[in-house]
Amino acid sequence: MLKIRDRFKQRKDSARLKRDLGLGEIVSISTGAMLSGLFILPGLAFAKAGPGLLGSYIIAGLLAMMGMLSQAELSSAMPRSGGAYFFVSRSLGPAVGTVYGLITWLSLCLKSAMELLAIAVFSESFFTTNPHLLAVLLCLAFLSLNLIGIKEAGRIQSILVAVIITAIIYYVVTGISFVSVIHFEPFLPMGLKGMLSAAGFIFVSFGGLLKIASIAEEVDRPGKVIPKGMIISLFITSLVYLSVIFVTTGVLSPGILRGSLTPVSTGAEAFMGEHGNAIFSLIAILAILSAANAGIMASSRYPLALSRDGLFPELFGKINKRFNTPHVSVLVTGSLVIVSLFMQLEIVVKAASSVLILTYIFSCISTMVMRESRVQNYQPEFMSPLYPWLQILGTIGLTLLLLEMGKVSLLTTLILSIIGTIFYVYRKDIGKKREFALMHLIERITARELTSYSLEEELKEIIIERDEIFTDQFDEIIKKCVVLDLDKSMTKEEFFGLMAREMSKRMVIDAGYLQELLIKREAEGSTVLSPYLAVPHIIIEGEKKLDILVARSRQGIVFSQDTQAVHAVFVLIGTKDMRHMHLCSLAAIAQVVQDPNFETRWMEARSIDAIKDVILLTKRRRSCTFP
Repeated sequence: MLKIRDRFKQRKDSARLKRDLGLGEIVSISTGAMLSGLFILPGLAFAKAGPGLLGSYIIAGLLAMMGMLSQAELSSAMPRSGGAYFFVSRSLGPAVGTVYGLITWLSLCLKSAMELLAIAVFSESFFTTNPHLLAVLLCLAFLSLNLIGIKEAGRIQSILVAVIITAIIYYVVTGISFVSVIHFEPFLPMGLKGMLSAAGFIFVSFGGLLKIASIAEEVDRPGKVIPKGMIISLFITSLVYLSVIFVTTGVLSPGILRGSLTPVSTGAEAFMGEHGNAIFSLIAILAILSAANAGIMASSRYPLALSRDGLFPELFGKINKRFNTPHVSVLVTGSLVIVSLFMQLEIVVKAASSVLILTYIFSCISTMVMRESRVQNYQPEFMSPLYPWLQILGTIGLTLLLLEMGKVSLLTTLILSIIGTIFYVYRKDIGKKREFALMHLIERITARELTSYSLEEELKEIIIERDEIFTDQFDEIIKKCVVLDLDKSMTKEEFFGLMAREMSKRMVIDAGYLQELLIKREAEGSTVLSPYLAVPHIIIEGEKKLDILVARSRQGIVFSQDTQAVHAVFVLIGTKDMRHMHLCSLAAIAQVVQDPNFETRWMEARSIDAIKDVILLTKRRRSCTFP
C-alpha cells in the first residue's frame, strides 16, 4: 500500500518538520507562555483599574475565548507553521497576510524581549548583574535549546509549567485566609473606562494561544489535539489569573500594589515573610523563562512561513537535517529579540497587546470568510460554536478594546503596519501567486469567474498530511476515472447510453453491448441503494480490466417509478479475475457515501476535480489492492 503523502517526498527538505508535540506539550507551551504576565503586569494594570482589575481579566478572557475558538477552527483546518499568518493570507489575501505576518512576528519578538528583561527585576533577590547582559545570555541559551529541537524544548516547558502551577496552587490556598475585603473598596476607582483600558493592557497575557497556532505543523494529530490544547490552556490560565489576582489584591494595600513590578512576590511576602518573596521571585523567573522559550519557539515559525510563500529569502525556510528545526529562522528571530531588549518596557507591552488583539480580530474575520466562501476543501475538524454571532461579537468587542489601548499603542501598531506594507510592495512580485478565500466569496456574490482550483488543491494537500491519508488502488482508479457532471434530468436508459459511449473506448468494448449489459443488470434487481445513490456494476469478458465511472446529476436520474431520482451514481465495470477489487471498490463506495457531509459536499462541488476530492478525502479504511 502506498501513502499519498509519498508524493510530497519530492518537496525540498526545507518544507518538512517533524510532528513531535502531543497534547501535554502544547498545553504546557501555551500555558507557560501566558503565566509570565501574571508575575509582571498586575501591578501596572492595577494602576489603571484598581480592584476592578478582576473584571479586566474576565473581559480579556472572554474576548480571548471568542478569538481562540476561531483560531482553533482555523488551526484544525490548516495546521501550518506561521499559524495566523497562514490563515490570514489564505483567507484575506497575501497583502493583508504579509503585513499581518510581519507585525505579528515583530510583536512576538518584542514580547519575548519584555519577558527576558523582566527576569532582571526578580533576579535582584539573588544576585546583582547588568539586566541587559543577563537577558542576552538567557536569549542565547533559549536559541540553543530551540536549535536542538522542538521536542526537547517542549519537554523542558512541561517541567517548568508543572513546577509553576504547583507553586501557584500553594500561593492561593495559603493566601486566601489573609484576604481583606477592605482592599477591594472602591472597586472601580477609575470607572468602567479604567477597567477596559486595563483589559487591553493585560490582553498580552493571553498570547500563548497564538503560539499553539504558530507551531501547528509540528503537532501530532493537529485537527483534534490543537483545539483541545487551546481550550484546556485557556481554562487553566483564566482560573489561575482570577484566583491569583483575587488573593494578591486582597493581601496588599492599593498603595503597595499600584505600579509594582513584583506583585505576586510582594503578595507572598505579606503572608509568608521574606522567604515567600524569595520563593516566588524564583517561581516568577521560571515562568518568565517558560514564556520566553515559547515565544522564541513560536515567533521563529513566521519567517519560515513567509519563506515558503516566497516573500522571505529561501534561506529562512531551511530545515536543519540533524535536528529538524528551522535554524536560520530561529537565529534571525533570536537576533531580533536581542535588539528589542533595549526598548522601553511599557511600549513593548502595549505594542504586543495591540498586535495580539489584531490577531484575534483577524481570526474571527478569517473564519467568516472561509466559511462563507464555501471553499470545499476547507474542512476543519473543530467547528467554532455559535457561528457567526460569536465571530461578529468578538470582532466588535476586540476592536473596541483596541481603541481603548490609547494613542501610543495605535501609533506603534500603525508604524509596524506601514513597515509591513512597504515590505510587501517591495516583495510582492517575488512571492508566489496564490488564491485566497475572499476571491471565492466575491466570485460567489458576483457570479464571475475569478478563481481556478489552486486554493482547493493546496487545502487538499493539507488535509492529506493532517489526516495521514493513505492511497489504495480504489483511490488510484478514482483519480483517473471519467466523471460526468449532468445538469438535466434523465432516465436510466438515457444515462446508460451516455455512459456506454464514454466508457466503450476505455474498456475496448462495443457501446451498444455495454448499454445492453447495464439494462439487463438493472432488470435483474435495482442497483439503487438509497434515495440518493445508485451503484450499477457489471462483469464483462476479458482479463485484468476494472474501471469506474462517476456521475453527479443535479436534477436526478430516474431508475424506476418506484424510487426517487438519484444524484450520485458509481458505475463499476470489470472482468471476472478482478472480482476481489470489484468487491473492495463497492465497500469503499459504501464508506464514502456514509460520511455525514457527503450529500452536501457532493452537490456543492464546483468542478470535476472537486467531485473527485469528495471521494478522495473521505476518511475510510483504505485496503483496496490488486490481488
